[in-house]
Amino acid sequence: MDGLVSAQAIGKYERGEMVPGSKVLMALARALDVTIPYLVSPQQARLQKVDFRKKASTTVKDRARVEAEVLQAVERYLQIEQILGLSSESWEQPFEPVVLTELDEAEAVAVRVRQEWNLGESPIRDMTELLEEKGIKVLLLDLPDAVSGLTCMVEREGHPDVPVIVVNQGHVLERRRHTLAHELAHRLVVGPEEWIEKVVDRVAGGLLVPPGPVLAELGRSRQSISYRELMLLKKHFRVSAISLWVRLYRLGITNESTYQNAYRTFARSWRSVEPEPLERRPDDLEQPNRFQRLCFRALSEGLISLVKASELMQLPVDDVVRGWRGPED
Repeated sequence: MDGLVSAQAIGKYERGEMVPGSKVLMALARALDVTIPYLVSPQQARLQKVDFRKKASTTVKDRARVEAEVLQAVERYLQIEQILGLSSESWEQPFEPVVLTELDEAEAVAVRVRQEWNLGESPIRDMTELLEEKGIKVLLLDLPDAVSGLTCMVEREGHPDVPVIVVNQGHVLERRRHTLAHELAHRLVVGPEEWIEKVVDRVAGGLLVPPGPVLAELGRSRQSISYRELMLLKKHFRVSAISLWVRLYRLGITNESTYQNAYRTFARSWRSVEPEPLERRPDDLEQPNRFQRLCFRALSEGLISLVKASELMQLPVDDVVRGWRGPED
């Protein structure tokens, strides 16, 4: 803030002992990369146990901005639930977090999630909708590219904590689905810090690509697999090509030589460019829709005004009107 205020003054702002003037408020908002309404609105919730899925290059400022955006979005979500008298008290957790001591135990965790949630072995057509149905708040935000997503708990005084998973809307659908499964796994397993990321990644792979259908389709061991087989399976399970290839290797369908050879030939660019991405067709989109549905419900029932709906959904009033009344003839 270029020396506009002292460290002592900032401490008083944080403790609520002094209120910044407009000049200082604008400088604070610029420095923290947040909005002025965020700084002056009363905070009903706090983020706890924030776990970023990020690259090492993510800056402290990026993290602060993301946390501020998440808190604002969650507060709007909780506000509309309160208006409608809906409970945010708990989520349908399949089981209490389990402690893993071996990487190979991850497969059993994925199987158990599918059993507890009665998912069978069919592909999960909409990972976002599934988690929202189970009581997890899913947010799709414009995050720095280095951040795939994050998981956290929202703490409110006098209420149970609410789980939140945030994904980067700038990433392709395949990557977002894997991030959702990965962050869900973080809520369900505990393990040594040095390999917990590998564990949750394996749980995510097992959840998105169950072994039974894949083994039935490809057989238990293959010396080579055609590109078209992989693309068809990728679209069937709605996962990234690289995640699918890793999954086939972990299931033992491909050997080390075949696995490594792919990265020298047809799969060499898959880590940076997704082949035949899912979102080419409108019906392939997955969006968190529950919050918007609740806002339009409250608007239709006369519980909130048009202006309030616009504020909650962060949409222009004209867009809210079209969503409420339908397109004009």
